[in-house]
Amino acid sequence: MSQRTINVTVWGMMICGLLLGVTPCAAQDWPQFRGPSAAGLTTATDVPLTWSDTENLLWKVDLPGPGSSSPVIWGERLYLTCYTGYGLSEEDPGEKENLVRRLLCFDRSTGELLWQQDIPATAADTEDYQGFIALHGYASSTPAVDASGVYVFYGTVGAAAYDHDGTLKWRTPLGTQVHEFGTGNSPVLHEDLVIINAAVESNRVVALRKETGELAWERTDVQRSWNTPIVVETESGTELVFNDERAVRGLDPQTGEQLWHCEAHNRLVCPSLIAHAGVVYAVGARDRKTIAIQAGGRGDVTESHLLWELDKVAHVSSPLFYQGHLYWVSDSQGIAYCVDAESGKLVYEQRITPRPGRMYASPVLAAGHLLYVSREAGTYVLPAEPEYSLVAHNRFASDESVFHGSPAVVDDRIYLRSDQTLYCVGK
Repeated sequence: MSQRTINVTVWGMMICGLLLGVTPCAAQDWPQFRGPSAAGLTTATDVPLTWSDTENLLWKVDLPGPGSSSPVIWGERLYLTCYTGYGLSEEDPGEKENLVRRLLCFDRSTGELLWQQDIPATAADTEDYQGFIALHGYASSTPAVDASGVYVFYGTVGAAAYDHDGTLKWRTPLGTQVHEFGTGNSPVLHEDLVIINAAVESNRVVALRKETGELAWERTDVQRSWNTPIVVETESGTELVFNDERAVRGLDPQTGEQLWHCEAHNRLVCPSLIAHAGVVYAVGARDRKTIAIQAGGRGDVTESHLLWELDKVAHVSSPLFYQGHLYWVSDSQGIAYCVDAESGKLVYEQRITPRPGRMYASPVLAAGHLLYVSREAGTYVLPAEPEYSLVAHNRFASDESVFHGSPAVVDDRIYLRSDQTLYCVGK
């Protein structure tokens, strides 16, 4: 099978002579969408706040195809998905039967490609490369990884699991329905389960057995939902929480039983939830509503557990909680928000300049700063403080492709992906 040549540029690096291996989970791993806590938080303290093609770039590697997924990291390995064969140009997308999803495994220290595994298109792949699909393509879900392997979700192609050497463990179909917005939900690993929001493909949230891919449980009443579930610890126990077009829902992650629901957003529920100290924060889209819910309730908690409501939204990008404040950006308007998490009071609402255009990536905290990645205008660095200021605006001038993926931050290095390149930024 043909593959674009992958060129690696290393800038002033010292390559250590350790053997590449898969290590147990440690604090520096980035195992899922938005990192260890699924909230964009990192303990990094010495990341560079400025970078470019010639500054603080440790290496870059050309990718064989585009994608909107984010990098994940386990030990010395970095995993990323992309697609090839179809949908590389809206003017001339090619033949749909040539579409291939690819899981790539890199050495995170050098950018060397270690292996790749491909899954070709199926007859169910009927989303034409046009409209919203042309904005983000066919590899939008971020993998999830732990010591047992790496898990991917490719929409109508289904879910798949690989060991760390790239051997396919299993593959499970999860539905054939399609939507003009495509697929954006990422797998969540919890104990022996792989949990996936397959609302688009089959109106389900499902839990699959890690080792076999067999169905452990399913909920079949999920309405149009593009957010990744989160695991929340409450006084009542562990809950799986997600948002659909009717309510935020808390489930028992082992059985799928619904524990509670809170009426919330009725359209375009794309941003993923975050939680802190048992409180769940849900940022909406077209219905202009952000809410805070005390998790751990039972039944309909709309009246009893809804803490506050605010008429500010994010559309696609997810929020971030840090030191008592919520931070997010409106992807369509380029407005940065800061909200007091306890009261719901708006602290600041500031249009970012220079104008960033659309921002699909979710923010990441690094060295006390927020990294907001725009699709086409670079990365904006703001202090994670309740007062707006712009610290830096970073661009790779040589890359004119689109940046959709959220950053991963490990060992004071920032990993960014565009439609054409994977970057490692560090001092």
